[in-house]
Amino acid sequence: MDVLTPEQRTKNMKAIKSKNTKMEVKLAKELWARGYRFRRNSKHVFGKPDFSLKKYKLAVFVDSEYFHGKNWQTEKYRIKTNREFWWNKIESNIKRDESVNKKLQESGWKVLRFCSGEVKKNVDFCLLTIEREIQKRNNAEILGSKGKTKD
Repeated sequence: MDVLTPEQRTKNMKAIKSKNTKMEVKLAKELWARGYRFRRNSKHVFGKPDFSLKKYKLAVFVDSEYFHGKNWQTEKYRIKTNREFWWNKIESNIKRDESVNKKLQESGWKVLRFCSGEVKKNVDFCLLTIEREIQKRNNAEILGSKGKTKD
């Protein structure tokens, strides 16, 4: 049973942002400052990643710990109200994230997922992870193009 009225719950849920969260903005500013160009929430990339770097086929998501079930097997028991609703919602989010990851990977994309807490506490680590993946993809592209001749 929910402790809030339907109107209060609606107001609370409407206040939760799905785009341009503080941590997404923080990561975006750092990526842009380092010269990386990206699309935000591109409808042309499956799953509408928070950041897509098409040149490198790299999809980056910044996920909320709560709504995406970080440490779900232990954290789910902390939910005290409306447990059935939240368990179903968060577990369906986890399944959706897995299917998005799988579909993108099958299409040749690399998927990176960061929890908003990771970005908040250590944005440099997140950037380093992204830059390493870009470097790997650049190296693979260079190696793949060696030996090819134009007709």
